[in-house]
Amino acid sequence: MKNILNWVKNNPNRTMFLLPIILVAVISISHVVSWYDMANPINWAIYLSIAIEVGAITALVAATNKIKGGIWFMFGVVTFIQMIGNIFYSFKEIDVNGELFKSWVELTGPVWEMMGTDVTDLTGMRRWLAFLEGGLLPIISLTSLHFFVKYEKPEDVEVKETPQPQKNDVGVNEELLDIQEAIKEEEIEEEIEKKAVKRPKKITPDEIMKKGRSLNKVTKKNNSIDKL
Repeated sequence: MKNILNWVKNNPNRTMFLLPIILVAVISISHVVSWYDMANPINWAIYLSIAIEVGAITALVAATNKIKGGIWFMFGVVTFIQMIGNIFYSFKEIDVNGELFKSWVELTGPVWEMMGTDVTDLTGMRRWLAFLEGGLLPIISLTSLHFFVKYEKPEDVEVKETPQPQKNDVGVNEELLDIQEAIKEEEIEEEIEKKAVKRPKKITPDEIMKKGRSLNKVTKKNNSIDKL
């Protein structure tokens, strides 16, 4: 019990969304019993009605724990059954001869005439009143469930922070940076050497003498050929 009270104190907004769901579930138990009573003994009608509301609470718990898959379908089915039970119970309990019903017909008669329902049609007027009294509560409950699931406190929004390196990793990171810089410098030097123009080799005096002798031999051969 203390945990529940602490949760209510820490989550006042979500508690407000939760109240309509719980109240509609409790009220719908007695209403759905009258609907199930048409085809079942009264004991079974009570069991089935309680089972429906337990299903609503189960869907609520699943939504609270953020369990994905089937939550809205289950709660939608429960809401539909609640609507049928509430509308049927309200239709059965409306007293056509009562002063409250007559006053309501006199007040809203022009609206229903525009909708195509004659004011003298008491059964049609009962249907409209039963739908308004019994059918809207489960829809409000379903909407409250949507708000309950989607609501998040500002404190719950976690700001993602960039991870900072630990002290032990600083030395390792610096060594890696030094290695990368050294590799880049070597690559730059290799590219410079490739692009550089190759200088001509220096010719020594011995090489000049050898080339001169070979030229003399060639000229002598050419002169002998000319004489012939």
